[in-house]
Amino acid sequence: MSQRHACELVEIPRSTVRYESRRDDGELRKRLLELARAKPRFGYRRLCVLLRREGGAVNHKRVHRVYRALGLQVKRIRRKKLVRSLAAATPLITANQEWALDFASDVTASGQRFRVLSVIDAYTRECLALEVDTSFPSRRVTRVLEAVAAERGRPQQLRSDNGPELTSRHYLAWCADHQTETIHIQPGKPTQNGRVESFHGKLRDECLNTSWFVNLFDARRKIRAWREEYNERRPHSALGYRTPREFVLGVGGGAASPSAGSDRAGVWPRQGQALRAPAAALTQPHPCAAELK
Repeated sequence: MSQRHACELVEIPRSTVRYESRRDDGELRKRLLELARAKPRFGYRRLCVLLRREGGAVNHKRVHRVYRALGLQVKRIRRKKLVRSLAAATPLITANQEWALDFASDVTASGQRFRVLSVIDAYTRECLALEVDTSFPSRRVTRVLEAVAAERGRPQQLRSDNGPELTSRHYLAWCADHQTETIHIQPGKPTQNGRVESFHGKLRDECLNTSWFVNLFDARRKIRAWREEYNERRPHSALGYRTPREFVLGVGGGAASPSAGSDRAGVWPRQGQALRAPAAALTQPHPCAAELK
């Protein structure tokens, strides 16, 4: 059957059948492959932001088409989400309003396990500290908080889980001295500290799982370098694909967070503090108790 006859039967123009694209994506494919090899856990949206930073006026739909054609899709496990009715919490409107703390762990090439203490600002999404060591007693935790507070001021609230180093008498006394409220989430519910859990997902996905740590000093060097990249160069989707540093310089700590109007933001439950009162473990009344009242 001739092409003319076939096109008449299916009712399509012959120009459509004979059309051959003239666009050349060779340069974009080459640069996209280079960026994807350097950042294997970045999706096409973040790669598009990096391409635009280099001065190229590239359309995100074109990047997505080439990204899929190269087979660069990042495979993610979609977990089932449990729907809960959460009570509304105080919205975050400024920096230093709430810091979130948590621990991650990994192992070196020699089998030595180490822990990573993460301190983030829940409003600006900045990573304020990433300390690496084999153990973190409460005095080491307060030293890290003291160093960060000396640089950028003390926080109004500290949100954390119920670990022993975060419920000790020394930690609670430090918070009382600095007039900082402690918010302990409910045991077994890490979603109540969702900001730091989300940060740990990025830390695990882009640094810990993709790096080979020779020893503890090598782990400190690589994790410190990733923290600088996270704060200064990594586009953050919740901040309108700006970096945390760009967001801080842009809003000056006085505007609402871009994610403040989302369904998940500002609905963290605070009832976890009532389930466990670590302050009752203090045998002696703190000298600042009368002033705090």
